[in-house]
Amino acid sequence: MTGNVDSNVRPNPDQVLLKIADYVHDTNIENKEAFATARYCLMDTLGCGLLALTFEDCKSLLGPYVENTNVPNGVRVPGTKHILDPVKGAWDIGAIIRWLDFNDTWLAAEWGHPSDNLGGILSAADYISQKNIISGEPGLKMYDVLVSMIKAHEIQGVLALENSFNRVGLDHVILVKIASTAVISHLFGLSKEETINALSQAFVDGQSLRTYRHAPNAGPRKSWAAGDATSRALQLVLLTKKGQMGYPSALTAKTWGFQDVLFKGQELSIPQDFNSYVMENILFKISYPAEFHAQTAVEAAVILHNEVKKKGFDNIEKIVITTHESAIRIISKVGELNNPADRDHCLQYMVAIGLYKGNLVAEDYEDDVASDPLIDFLRSKMVIEEDPRYSKEYLEADKRSIANAIQITFTDGSVTEKVEVEYPIGHKRRREEGIPVLLEKFSANLSSQFSNSRIEKIKGLCLDQSILEETEVSEFMSLLAAE
Repeated sequence: MTGNVDSNVRPNPDQVLLKIADYVHDTNIENKEAFATARYCLMDTLGCGLLALTFEDCKSLLGPYVENTNVPNGVRVPGTKHILDPVKGAWDIGAIIRWLDFNDTWLAAEWGHPSDNLGGILSAADYISQKNIISGEPGLKMYDVLVSMIKAHEIQGVLALENSFNRVGLDHVILVKIASTAVISHLFGLSKEETINALSQAFVDGQSLRTYRHAPNAGPRKSWAAGDATSRALQLVLLTKKGQMGYPSALTAKTWGFQDVLFKGQELSIPQDFNSYVMENILFKISYPAEFHAQTAVEAAVILHNEVKKKGFDNIEKIVITTHESAIRIISKVGELNNPADRDHCLQYMVAIGLYKGNLVAEDYEDDVASDPLIDFLRSKMVIEEDPRYSKEYLEADKRSIANAIQITFTDGSVTEKVEVEYPIGHKRRREEGIPVLLEKFSANLSSQFSNSRIEKIKGLCLDQSILEETEVSEFMSLLAAE
């Protein structure tokens, strides 16, 4: 026997696959704070999706790929009359959730938006429930959705703690695909072995590049990429359910595995046990539809608005934005901004809007607002500086700050105070302050699509933890369909 052969002994599954599958199948979530936060997360995430429907660019992508396709007992897309197959349903729900960059955020070595997984979770749950009810079996309860949300948040967030996919050029939606695959497989009743098989498919699958999030290519794919990822997860689960085999060393196979091919030979780490840490500590975007690294910068800009307006925008000599390394890497840029997605990933643009208008809303990324020459004038006066403390505390587990500061110098030599905001209102450290504002945001988002009577029904359900948990998914999704 020569050495010119490969061993074809099938290995045991990679530890990452095993740990995720064990968590999904064997861990009971008991933390009441996690369930309460998941309920707020459900409300906030759906609200972001409903608000996105006010934008035609988003609505135009929704619905069946082939017109007039009829799917009996198909998935309902909130705020619309669409009834779709579960894979496209996951795509649509995921796309509206993510469209405005207004849903929750997790920041660590990798960043991302764990509520992106709700697209696949709701689609799968609605499909399974309706199928069960037709067969005379009980449908899933919203309790099952909340558990799936907590576990998807945990998988995505823990994998993000030490593994930086963006540093190797991969988009964070890989984590949506992995987390969604895990929890959707459990919703469909797959065995632990089948969940491992499905997860291996998710790692073997092609992964999105970050090209569409960064200069000079930033574009609207970033708004539907997560919908695409969670729908692909659902599709891979359905293929596994049909008997498709798994690939046990999908991560660690030499030369051909994920780690060698896409992760520069690094080992994917799981630095702590899975439980409910991420949901308990999730970051809500409450005040502004702004990329999260800029939330505190916009807040600081809004604080300075009245002073700067009184002094005169034309009299600004310099605007110093002090920030952290991640913000510099992802959203600091100069030059022409070509579309709304380009603008909501530009720190300087968002700060300019906050200084100019004293607020920032989703419509501020549109062409008619961006064409105002004062915005580019303000951008031209900006200097970006890194504070090493900000960068350090961004990664510290007991802080996870997202600090920004702004100070403005005028042509007469006068200077504003340096306004520093370390924790945005949606941070756990400002949770008590933030929840009332989150509920206001939810009400406003509901009003973009529904009548007062429907709004009261939805709010009445969502504001009661025990009633929501016992509500059947099919009933919940019916309540969210367009009137």
